[in-house]
Amino acid sequence: MARLKKLLVFTLAGWSGFYVMAVELLSGRILAPSFGNSIYVWGGIITVFMLALSVGYLIGGHLSVHNPSLRKLGLLLISASITTLPVILVGEPVLDWIFNNIHDPRYGSLMASSALLFIPCVLSGAISPYAIRLLSTEKNVSGKSAGKLYFISTFGSAAGTISTSFYLVLLFEINSIFIGMMLISAALGLLAVSLQGSENE
Repeated sequence: MARLKKLLVFTLAGWSGFYVMAVELLSGRILAPSFGNSIYVWGGIITVFMLALSVGYLIGGHLSVHNPSLRKLGLLLISASITTLPVILVGEPVLDWIFNNIHDPRYGSLMASSALLFIPCVLSGAISPYAIRLLSTEKNVSGKSAGKLYFISTFGSAAGTISTSFYLVLLFEINSIFIGMMLISAALGLLAVSLQGSENE
């Protein structure tokens, strides 16, 4: 069970990296019809994602000191998935409203990215520091565990980038990609919650 738990922690961290980069790339496609695809728009998107991740790292580190568990890590991933739903449900009217009220693509892209994707990115960013806390049960292995986890998380980010840009956008509609990724996140999160529950029985 301990090995399975550790493997799942690494899996959640790797998938979180995949998820963040895939969502970031897809956000460019979502904003393009309203604000274009210029360097200003991508600057706004990247800024929002970097800020969201930095906030997520802080929150994840803070949460990890209060009775950390695999169940809570799973709930973080599920929450990131749920908070991405507005992109599909209300993304178009939100973008239309922002476009009609903010004509400068620089600030429009900042507002649109923040409104739709800031919160799920914050929650995704909280996963890595929280996962490190679960792995670092002994001080003498904490640095090694952190190195492995950041390797897997960054590898997941690279996989998310190339998979989304090279393949997924060519094979599926954007909303279908979002739905698929949210379902995977929810499934992994539920697996973590159920595994924690079985350990407590």
